[in-house]
Amino acid sequence: MSSFEPDTAPVNAHAPDSPRSSQSPPPSGLQGDVELELHGLANALYNLGTTVINDSTKERDKPAGGKQVGLRANEVVHHLATIDDIAQNTRTMIPFQVLQDIDNTRNPMQLTKERLERAATENQFMNGKIAAIDSYRRLLNEALAKNFPETAPHLHPKPALKETMNM
Repeated sequence: MSSFEPDTAPVNAHAPDSPRSSQSPPPSGLQGDVELELHGLANALYNLGTTVINDSTKERDKPAGGKQVGLRANEVVHHLATIDDIAQNTRTMIPFQVLQDIDNTRNPMQLTKERLERAATENQFMNGKIAAIDSYRRLLNEALAKNFPETAPHLHPKPALKETMNM
């Protein structure tokens, strides 16, 4: 098992649900630096976890058993410190709800999909209500104009006014 080496990090390693193709390089600039550092942190956390598991299954009386865990923990702390340094220069704001959803182990991509589907459903529902009200208004205006002809000029909006309302 080897530790993370920034110069030898695989560029094409990614999560299966990553929005970026495994063949594409990380973006340039600050975003690419953050992405590479996060990959390094994930690798360091994995290495720490496997080292802890390996050390817990070893015999307790072997010398220098705990040194590896300390080194791995230091690697994690180093990556966290680097990410914190990068964060000081980042002006991107992340909605608090997104961070809470991630903390609650909810996939942001799935949440985005659910919210878009909900918005589309509500949009369709509202469009149906608007169409029903327009249909009712048209039928009501026709009945009023038929039964009260003197109101006909006031019931049908002028075309210029109607175009302004649709914008």
